[in-house]
Amino acid sequence: MAFWVLLALAVILLIVLLALSIRVVTQYEQGVLLRFGRLVGTLKPGLHIIIPLIDVMHRVSLRIVTLPIESQGIITRDNVSVGVSAVAYYRVIDSVKSVVEIENVQAAIDQIAQTTLRKVVGQHALDETLTNTQVLNVSVREILDAQTLGWGVEVTLVELKDILLPESMKRSMAKQAEAEREKRAKIINAEGEQQAAATLGQAADIMLAHPIALQLRNLQTLVEIGVDKNTIVVFPAPLMSTISELGTFLARETRDAAASVADTD
Repeated sequence: MAFWVLLALAVILLIVLLALSIRVVTQYEQGVLLRFGRLVGTLKPGLHIIIPLIDVMHRVSLRIVTLPIESQGIITRDNVSVGVSAVAYYRVIDSVKSVVEIENVQAAIDQIAQTTLRKVVGQHALDETLTNTQVLNVSVREILDAQTLGWGVEVTLVELKDILLPESMKRSMAKQAEAEREKRAKIINAEGEQQAAATLGQAADIMLAHPIALQLRNLQTLVEIGVDKNTIVVFPAPLMSTISELGTFLARETRDAAASVADTD
């Protein structure tokens, strides 16, 4: 009876030891094996057998990790308080360093990313922060890379996600933008008046060289007025002068004709 009990305990112990010995490393991971606390090497994806209670395996993910950087209260170079949040993407390129050199990779990168973001944005004015976000992204990524490469981590991308401005600053910027639009509108209007004046000057020169052109223009204006069936028509002064001259011409022709008839009689 005791033999069967011992055999059952041995089988159970063997199963437990076998369960503790089997390790599976997935395709996107890499295992770091320590034996008696000393580094043995890395384990590739697949099934591995380790020595229970002696070997310790740390799984390290090699996939790109998304790390949100929470909003930071920052004072820009021109003394404007803003809140800036960002997002960083990193991946482990050396699994051994990520286990041996640093205790918690994600927490470390999160903290250094926050301080780096405050440092970089604080060196720029507000207008530069709003317009040159690509420059800020590259600067933050380069600084992070210089720090994290020693941990076996590569920061692949940093993007500013949101820039929060005080309400007073938003109102000031809105007024500035409105004033800028009014300025452009006045400039465009003045340029239009200048072009119109130049065109009218050219038209006046043509009419001065060809007086009949002014009369034709006056007649065209009367035609346009007549389309609306107006009961009152205001004749331009040059047209009235022309009618007066025409009347004088007709009267003179009439007198000349009468004088010719008298001379014939």
